[in-house]
Amino acid sequence: WGQNSFISDIHHGPFVNQTQLEVLVNRVNSLNPDLILLGGDYVLFNRSYIKACFNKLSRLRASLGIYGVLGNHDYYEGKIETLQAMKNAKIIPLVNQNRWLKLGSEKIMISGLDDYLEGNVDIDQALTGATEKDFVVLLSHNPDNAELLKDSRAVLTLSGHTHGGQLNLFGVYAPVLHSDYGQKYTRGMVQAPQTKVFVSTGFGTVFIPLRFFARAEIV
Repeated sequence: WGQNSFISDIHHGPFVNQTQLEVLVNRVNSLNPDLILLGGDYVLFNRSYIKACFNKLSRLRASLGIYGVLGNHDYYEGKIETLQAMKNAKIIPLVNQNRWLKLGSEKIMISGLDDYLEGNVDIDQALTGATEKDFVVLLSHNPDNAELLKDSRAVLTLSGHTHGGQLNLFGVYAPVLHSDYGQKYTRGMVQAPQTKVFVSTGFGTVFIPLRFFARAEIV
C-alpha cells in the first residue's frame, strides 16, 4: 500500500500562518503518499481561516485519495463551513462513515468517527460492512473514542487532539492533556482495549505558539 501520511491538528490561524501551511503541504507532497489521512482541528479561533486553510490543503496529492474527520475546534469554528470546504478541496469527510479502498485483489476500509467532545459518535455506523477479518483503519480526532470500541474490527486507530501535551516535561509528563484517561493517550502507539492507537503530536498549537518535548510531526 506504499507510502501513506497522517496529519492532525493543523490549527491554521494566529499561530500557524499561510507560509507554514504551505511548507506543510509541500513536505507532505514530497513524500509522494498514496493515501493522506487528516485528523481534524484544521483552524483555530475564527471561522474566517477555514477557506484559506482548505485552499492550501486542496494542493495535497494522493493517488488513493484524501480523507479526514472533524475535531472539536471544527465544531467551535464552524462544522458546516468546514465540511463544505473539505468537499471543495476534494477531501472526503468521514463523519461516522467509511470507504473501501481497493488495490488489485486487496482492500482496506478507511473509517472515521465524529468528534468525541462535540459530535455524535456512532461506531456501529462508522464500521458498517466491516468484519473482524477485514483490515480497518479508524480515524478519530480524539483518542478517547478508542475506549468506546466494543470489538476488534478496527485494527489501527489514528488520532491527534492531545498535541503530545504541547508543553511536555522532558517527554515524561504533560501537565495539560485534554483526555479523560490521564496520560495514556499522550503520544505514539498506545494499546487501547480493542485497538492499537497511534496518537500524533499534531502540527499546530493552541493557547500559545510553543512546544516543549512535543515536536510537530507528519506521521
